[in-house]
Amino acid sequence: MPDNPLLPLAEFPDFAAIRPEHGAPAVETLIAAAEDRIAEIERRGEPTWEGRVAALHEATSPLWRVWGVVEHLVSVANGDAWRQVEEALQPRIVAFSMRILQSRPLYDALVALRESPAFDALDSGRRRVVEHALKGARQSGVGLDGEAKARFNAIVQEVSGLSMKFSNHVIDATKSFALLLRSRDEVAGLPATLLEACAEAARKAGEADATSENGPWRVSLEHAVFLPFMQYAERRDLRERLLRASLVRASSGEIDNGPVIARILELRREMARLVGYGDFAALSLDAKMAGSADPVYALFDRVGAVAMEKAKAELADLQRFAEANGFDDGELRPWDTTYWGRRQVESLFGYSPEALRPFFPFEHVLAGLFALVEKLAGVRVLPADGEAPVWHPDVRFFRMVDGADETVAWFYLDPYSRPETKRGGAWMNEFQTREVLPDGTVRRPIALMVCNQAVPSGGKPSCMTPSEIGTLFHEFGHAIQHMLTRVDIPQASGINNIEWDAIEIASQFLENWSSRPEVLRSLSRHVETGAPLDEDTLRRIHASDTHHAAMMTVRQLRYALVDMDLHAKFPSEACPTIAAAESGATRRFAVMPPLPEDRSLCSFTHIFAGGYAAGYYSYLWAEVLAADVFCGFLEAGVEDDEAVRRLGRRYAETFLARGGAEHPMDVFKAFRGREPDPAALLRLKGLAS
Repeated sequence: MPDNPLLPLAEFPDFAAIRPEHGAPAVETLIAAAEDRIAEIERRGEPTWEGRVAALHEATSPLWRVWGVVEHLVSVANGDAWRQVEEALQPRIVAFSMRILQSRPLYDALVALRESPAFDALDSGRRRVVEHALKGARQSGVGLDGEAKARFNAIVQEVSGLSMKFSNHVIDATKSFALLLRSRDEVAGLPATLLEACAEAARKAGEADATSENGPWRVSLEHAVFLPFMQYAERRDLRERLLRASLVRASSGEIDNGPVIARILELRREMARLVGYGDFAALSLDAKMAGSADPVYALFDRVGAVAMEKAKAELADLQRFAEANGFDDGELRPWDTTYWGRRQVESLFGYSPEALRPFFPFEHVLAGLFALVEKLAGVRVLPADGEAPVWHPDVRFFRMVDGADETVAWFYLDPYSRPETKRGGAWMNEFQTREVLPDGTVRRPIALMVCNQAVPSGGKPSCMTPSEIGTLFHEFGHAIQHMLTRVDIPQASGINNIEWDAIEIASQFLENWSSRPEVLRSLSRHVETGAPLDEDTLRRIHASDTHHAAMMTVRQLRYALVDMDLHAKFPSEACPTIAAAESGATRRFAVMPPLPEDRSLCSFTHIFAGGYAAGYYSYLWAEVLAADVFCGFLEAGVEDDEAVRRLGRRYAETFLARGGAEHPMDVFKAFRGREPDPAALLRLKGLAS
């Protein structure tokens, strides 16, 4: 097809030239080509790795790369045109995926391979890929026929469309709400950087020729604005308005996700039962480390028993602190805890997170992050701007090289918030996975990293708080696991083929470094003076890392329990309604009663528009393993550079190098020499001695 930059897709796509009108022709062309190749593979029916698994990857990878570009642009250049492309193509993509998963000739060839002597001759990575593919096919209805198969496929299509609708509703609800503040009294307490960002947002919205000094200021529900506003706004009534708006996002009118949630849950239950599972949680967990719901609920019990007691004590202590410092309006409410928690940090640890921003300019934090990765894994990150087209002028491009200056990977970084076109949050997507081709050449990984850091304004660079630094480290932990893999087959390299409840280990491990004084020292350089933070402040930042750790853990447990109960117990006598699941989780894991109108489930994209259905517990599950891995470094001495390098190489050779070619527990044991100890997490969070 002439003049379509998606056909063929270059290794580094010409993002600047790709338009929504290119999407459908490219995807339809590639689906047709892939279907022809798959039909040929089915006719041959060779029960070998090369004839079945490798051939299928070769037939489908051009399509998946192009579809990855389309979905990426939907996330970072969101608008009606790209949405229409996604909505039109999603049913075709789903149908194509199911055509592969439900192919009896392909499945039978896999079974024959699994039962042949050749299977035992395969390496562990290939054997795991085969086993996982067989289970995936069974879970996707390969054994169904007739009406059952047709119904299963109809469910998959409907759930896919509903998930897309759910996500778009949340984006639209987030974009549609803002507080337009016009008086200095309304913005009392807000830091200068936030005022500049909100004034810039007002200008972009055409609401006025705003200035940070005189306003107006547009306060949105974007996390980069919402969180600092809740931390610093002195006007309690405005904090309440913003929080209430956040809690009811996408819960009314044409973008009400309530009916979407009910329908998704109903369809997931039916889907699970069609393929032989009692509930959707059983289906989901069968392919995860946990295996079933019992170990997940046991984890909730063990962590919750410790966290709840300490969380209640933390809230009582915060209440006393607030009252001692002028709060005289009874019990703290949900819109008070973030504000008074920040003030308590300042009182206890002698620093303000927002006041630290000038010490952490984004570019310098990046340099410090890259230096840490070099120490741990022996690789360097080099700027490569201009070597590949990008989708927005703010996007950066980097090259990762090894000790011999050989390129091992590339990655894009889209750092700044664009609420008008960009999905909120932060994430890493793989775009190209490591693969050794038949001629021996290596196809190197390419990653897409997306953040929503505050936009530079007033001629000043974007600067960060410690919590934002933690988010950046978290996402780069995902990225280096994708980029530093040494697995040769794409089906198991990087993050592919890793059990979902282990996928957060690498990200949370790297995040654990972000508050260490040894690391913060290298990240800090005042944006105007160039001075680093003093040693005492560095130590106090680290000491504050466990402040309100119990309350944050309880919040995480609450959402994880809601997710698990909705997919494992609802509807039943123990959990008859969605509201019952929410109230049950609140009774167990909440230190403060939620607001009656709380509809935060309607914006819970992780489980209704992401990959975390019956899997939100994965954060906590992986955090246990990540904490134990990090404790290995603490035991060796994090101030001992040589010890860090030595242990870092072992970490790179296990968790980063082996990808999905080995079971996560085997990888953990190869690093630690034993099974995980859950007590490590409690110690790291300050919940146990």
